[in-house]
Amino acid sequence: MEKISFILGSHNHLPPGIDDDEYERTYRKKLKPFISALYKFPKIQATLHYSGILLHWMERSHPEFFMLIEEMASRKQVEMLGGGFYEPMMPLIPLADKLGQIELLTTYLRKQFGKRPQGCRLPALAWEQNMVVPLYNSGMLYTFLDEDQFLLAGLSGDSPCITEDQGKTIKVFPIVRSLNSLFAQKRAGTVLEDLIPQKTAGKENVICVFPDILFAEETESPDFTYQLFFEDLSRFESSVDFTAPSKIHHNFKRPPKAYFPGSLSLDALSEGASAPKYEPSRQFLIQYLEANCIYSKMLFTGLLINQLKGDKSRKRTAREEIWKAQVYDAFCPSVNGGIYRHTVRKAAYKALLEAEKISREREDFTPSLLAFDFDMDGKEEFLFQEEHVNCYVKHQGASVFELDYLPKTFNYLDTFTVSPDAGRRTAFYDVLAPKETSLETLFVDTAVETDVHKAQTGFLETHPDKHKFRFCGKENFEIQEVDKSHGRVVFHLPSNTDLPFGNIEMEKTFQLKKSVLTVHYSLENKGPDVEFLFIPSIDISFSGDDPASLRIFKLNDETKDPVNMGEALIQVQGVKFQDIKNEAVVVIIADRFFEAYITSVRTPCPLGNGGEADVAVMYQSTNIAPIKSISLGTGKRFEIEFKLGMYH
Repeated sequence: MEKISFILGSHNHLPPGIDDDEYERTYRKKLKPFISALYKFPKIQATLHYSGILLHWMERSHPEFFMLIEEMASRKQVEMLGGGFYEPMMPLIPLADKLGQIELLTTYLRKQFGKRPQGCRLPALAWEQNMVVPLYNSGMLYTFLDEDQFLLAGLSGDSPCITEDQGKTIKVFPIVRSLNSLFAQKRAGTVLEDLIPQKTAGKENVICVFPDILFAEETESPDFTYQLFFEDLSRFESSVDFTAPSKIHHNFKRPPKAYFPGSLSLDALSEGASAPKYEPSRQFLIQYLEANCIYSKMLFTGLLINQLKGDKSRKRTAREEIWKAQVYDAFCPSVNGGIYRHTVRKAAYKALLEAEKISREREDFTPSLLAFDFDMDGKEEFLFQEEHVNCYVKHQGASVFELDYLPKTFNYLDTFTVSPDAGRRTAFYDVLAPKETSLETLFVDTAVETDVHKAQTGFLETHPDKHKFRFCGKENFEIQEVDKSHGRVVFHLPSNTDLPFGNIEMEKTFQLKKSVLTVHYSLENKGPDVEFLFIPSIDISFSGDDPASLRIFKLNDETKDPVNMGEALIQVQGVKFQDIKNEAVVVIIADRFFEAYITSVRTPCPLGNGGEADVAVMYQSTNIAPIKSISLGTGKRFEIEFKLGMYH
């Protein structure tokens, strides 16, 4: 009887921003049991893929694991797969970075295990047809896509094919996702007993699976589960050829040719899912505004690095920092939470800011004010840059959407919202509310919902009387003055009688000087006498809001008193945030007394397969909402100035 060619793969990755305990738990429950059990069955070949991030952690924490893989590789039991070292979102990164990331992992594998990989597994199976050229130029002979991608390309999905771009070709193997799910639900022997009769009709069948069998046998230990798995597989050695993709690549006769639509398989991010779902990789830049900000920062930092002249080593070091920020988890959901997880996003920003700092080294940095379409929305943003602080301001809302403190390589405006319709949470997002509004109802935290779509979407957006509010943060401000020599920009919000409090005009001036951002407000009433609450909401994203991460103090004259989260502040001049993990301080003070509320912003973070039980509510940012009660007669003005400073 003709044997079935069976490629058994194992894919493993954890992103930056995950603590060592989670790495250790993954090693103990999955990585070590799988390899230890496989080692006992030398006739079963396996194809292994580990992201470079994970390999680097294991090299430092568990070198004995490397020794085991090296021995199995020398006896040709395992074949190592390459890819991007930092598991990047390949379609989104520049060509040079694609090549650099692939070569970095290729070199690492060759040095560690003595052989250059011949094929790769694309992170999250994210595909665009132009991936062929960088894979080919990097020496990759084959890669993998989901079987449903084959169906979309008009193929059956039971054997590899050839795909081409610009005259370059590579081979593509279909991953049978339905089998991944079955291996997670049933004993391996049962799955193969049902499968073999379907696949022995004389065709050149190739079955490729990357099962995550930890979902099965949940009552047993991981060691026992994997031992059972390989025992089951070994019983079918007479009818199943457990082989390596490189062998099939060299021996397969006349594979068909196909072109694949660009997509990312979301189920690649949650192994064991039953129904594949695809999204174009670039769609995440629209679906998640935070992804677009990281993407924009990546491209902007790349421009800074490209301007370095004559220092190739420094340029290479800065470029590798950018690579660390390209991990796909920072752009979309993943089994580990992905973009929902603030520690993953913060790790990406840390790498980008490290790259920016390298680009500034050995130079006398001159503060600047740059008008530049940073987020590629067709409108210029204003980028204030000083030695220690970056402050980026957008037209919409004339609010701050990025606030970098370079000495700590930390973006204090790495915020998150579940719905793109609400816009990003920013600093100095202004709201005009009815004076009779109960302050206690303004800051009800609805972010504890476990349903992602019911989570808090924006400041005050869930208030029952929100139609009576004027959300200036959603309006487009006009540019009134740009003074680059003094690093100052003046925005103007005209009256709009179609909106609540529409007779109020606002002038808003930004200036960054000596690590202090000054925001001056001037509100003028162009209509009848009016009373309202002025709320310039400020979001700041710290490492967390627990006592080990953050302490808050209210400032009055010479006094400094601690504040509890959710406490109402009455007649204060400012608020001090002690960022314990970064050993830094953020202070907000005003030239008038104000009331304020300070609340934590949390959103649900889907983990694993995204089931209802796999949702964690995670910290995203801390919101301080200064409140001023204002009464303005016709033609009268109200002015207030805030200063936001950072130091360590």
